[in-house]
Amino acid sequence: MIYGADEREYRIPTSEMAELNEHIVGAIMEEADYRGPVDEAEFAEADQGLGLPLPRAWRSYLQGESWFRRGWLTSETYIWLNTPREMLGLHEAWAEATDAHPGMAIIGGDGSREQLVLDLRKDPAPVLLLDTTSAGWETGIPQAGDIGRFIDRLESGEFEFGFGG
Repeated sequence: MIYGADEREYRIPTSEMAELNEHIVGAIMEEADYRGPVDEAEFAEADQGLGLPLPRAWRSYLQGESWFRRGWLTSETYIWLNTPREMLGLHEAWAEATDAHPGMAIIGGDGSREQLVLDLRKDPAPVLLLDTTSAGWETGIPQAGDIGRFIDRLESGEFEFGFGG
């Protein structure tokens, strides 16, 4: 067992894995995944692919020592955030949705077809929830007025998806 300042890591020798697996009862559930800094080259790739720069606050967050990648917040909300490179892959996969939403940057989602997006046409860029089958921006549901507010609510664990209505 290895202890860090805020973590515990168990290392199981390969020779003992079969025995360990025999003793696992029930499901193993990941509560949260944190990542380290995203490198500058990935942001340059994203800026070029989008034709617009990602907001400075989002860049700073993803280049921080540790950022929330995915998992359950204290609000009991599950959220998944994308790296800039993953975002470009989603834009390619959902080209029709991307075309219907010029200036869109898919930054995450709820694990379903609704995506958290930035509307880069505006400054500051608001965070919206958008269905991948949406025909235009008018169906977006506001989640935060700008990425800084979104990050604050995310980091406090208080973020919850607003579904309108």
